[in-house]
Amino acid sequence: MNNHPYHLVDKSPWPLSSSLGLLTLTSGSIMWMHKFSQYMMLMGVTIILLTMYQWWRDITRESTFQGIHTKKVMSMMKMGMIMFITSEVMFFLSFFWAFFHSSLSPNMEIGMNWPPMGIKTFNPINIPMLNTIILLTSGMSMTWAHNAIVMKNLSQMIQSLIITITLGVYFSIMQMYEYIESPFSISDSIYGSTFFMSTGFHGLHVMIGTTFIIVKLLRTMKLHFSSDHHVGFEAAAWYWHFVDVVWLFLYISIYWWGS
Repeated sequence: MNNHPYHLVDKSPWPLSSSLGLLTLTSGSIMWMHKFSQYMMLMGVTIILLTMYQWWRDITRESTFQGIHTKKVMSMMKMGMIMFITSEVMFFLSFFWAFFHSSLSPNMEIGMNWPPMGIKTFNPINIPMLNTIILLTSGMSMTWAHNAIVMKNLSQMIQSLIITITLGVYFSIMQMYEYIESPFSISDSIYGSTFFMSTGFHGLHVMIGTTFIIVKLLRTMKLHFSSDHHVGFEAAAWYWHFVDVVWLFLYISIYWWGS
């Protein structure tokens, strides 16, 4: 029995395997882009997915079945999630910086014009507006799920999580359709680069967040959460709201103002 409230983690292979997976993925991506060989990249994706599943499984066991996540540990995990989201804010800030640096003072190479000559931008009232409504609605259903778990209403929590997941998948499908119909590509000047890098990474975050919420739905159905012990769910909710806020800035700056 420990005489402190902290959790000293056991030796784990998952940090090493995730590092090897990321190395294989990045190296494989270069092989795919330059030599059109996908095998190494797919191997990296497989290693990362297997590591994610088993690392998540171990943390679930620690918190749900072993009772290792005390109040102090939960507090530190929340702080860790806050720091992670802060790092994500800085990540997206770099894309916004690049966009505004190029759009507020267009240089000679792009004709001193924004958007650059030859770029036909998206109508912000069409799919971008629909995607905004989808994400804002999903944020509401996620808040509903949080309220439901606090009020110990399991059925409402499951319903609201299913709605959130459905809206997240719907958003991803609409963004894929938008990319397919796009009149410009990532190689079309600084506009194409900043547009696809910022919206593309946001779309990746939506898919990660949707996966996050699916895991929380499965854990909810297995009765892993209680009204006062649901840090994993709170982390998913914070992440999803972060994704919502980033999209609002993307819509206002890139789709509406930037077009």
